[in-house]
Amino acid sequence: MFTKQKILQTKYLLQQQLGHTSAGHQTWLAKDLNTNEKVTIKLLAFSSQMHSKELKLFQREAQILQSLKHPRIPKYRDYFTLNRQLDNGVIWFALVQDYIPGFSLQELLEQHQLFDEEKIRTIAKEILEILIYLHELNPPVLHRDLKPSNLILGEDEQIYLIDFGAVQIQTTVSGTTFTVVGTAGYAPLEQFWGRAVPASDLYALGITLIHLLTGISPANLPYQDSRVQFRHLVNLKPDLINWLEIITELSVEKRFPNAKIALEALSSDQDIDTSTSKESPNQKSLNLKPEKSLIELNQEQRRLNIKIPAGGLARFNEIFNAGCRGLIFYFVLFSLSLLISIFIPYIGLCLISFVFIYIVLLCGTKTEISFESNSFQIKRKFLIKKYGKQSCPNSIIVDIFIQRTGSIFQVNIRTTNHTYNLGGALSQDEAIWLVQEIKQWLVDS
Repeated sequence: MFTKQKILQTKYLLQQQLGHTSAGHQTWLAKDLNTNEKVTIKLLAFSSQMHSKELKLFQREAQILQSLKHPRIPKYRDYFTLNRQLDNGVIWFALVQDYIPGFSLQELLEQHQLFDEEKIRTIAKEILEILIYLHELNPPVLHRDLKPSNLILGEDEQIYLIDFGAVQIQTTVSGTTFTVVGTAGYAPLEQFWGRAVPASDLYALGITLIHLLTGISPANLPYQDSRVQFRHLVNLKPDLINWLEIITELSVEKRFPNAKIALEALSSDQDIDTSTSKESPNQKSLNLKPEKSLIELNQEQRRLNIKIPAGGLARFNEIFNAGCRGLIFYFVLFSLSLLISIFIPYIGLCLISFVFIYIVLLCGTKTEISFESNSFQIKRKFLIKKYGKQSCPNSIIVDIFIQRTGSIFQVNIRTTNHTYNLGGALSQDEAIWLVQEIKQWLVDS
């Protein structure tokens, strides 16, 4: 449908296609015939087969861009809908912005351009200034897709932030957003849980800078304990390395809380201490146990003991992702088993036994984990009976990560040959806290 020299809305002359996606997006370089200025037109094809979320995100992008006024964000110009008759009944929505001549940082990476420490500091400061503007709006605006392809190094040698297709106004409910979007590798864990905050954009910035420094995409960077490992890949001053480690922390509480504080830390001549013995940049205790948590954690000399309570009803409710309907299902199944046992005793009793044992074990199994200097041990406990004892040397631990099922979270230990699930039905805060505690003990031991 769209070709070079085609005119849209009697004023926009298409000159060159800049990009397209399988999701129905096209981006064109065009000329505004009224002003003779170059513009960028972003197009979205919308049909009955497309999910409405795509259109909502596109409309939100246009709405928010219209309210933004920053010299490093391409200016909003126009928004319109194209006639159905132009493309066999398909509706096209169009967003027009200023065109920024230059190259994206992704294009420069693909051209094998090197970014030295001085250039990285300059890029970081310019992006942080843009994020300060966005995050200090009322309500804050979160970009949620900061990455090299969305950063343009203009002909004026300034950095511009583009593509607000994943943009979100932070809701009044602290720490939550409505739509889960982002690019894997650059987006932090909490963003994929629908809990993006200003520090989520900072994480994406940190990963982007590491990509620029190393030339290695996030998917190919080495990770240990869910944390990107880059020290051995760069030659930087210690303060910048420590700054990058803080901004890319897995736990959002451990990162800089906002862009202004991150910029102040980057501009400071003082070295940043990342040790956990000091208060985090968020001015919050990193190892503060969540309120009402029933997890028992005790540190002895050269030993860490953890007791995780049973998952309770929350565990099997989540199997069906249906709240109390999970309990109703089991009640109906148990009742049917009783009915069957009247006519077919053997099968009925087997079903009853299976349901009963499964529910009891799921609800009543506790986990005890003990770490020593060289190994860890896991024991399952039902009432007073211990079973399922497992042990493994610490030297083959690869990662400690969080697994989510519905609204419950669990901590897993991945080794070179096995993954150990620590059970329970934890909250997000409990899981993050527990991961931090285990990791820190292993580092210190």
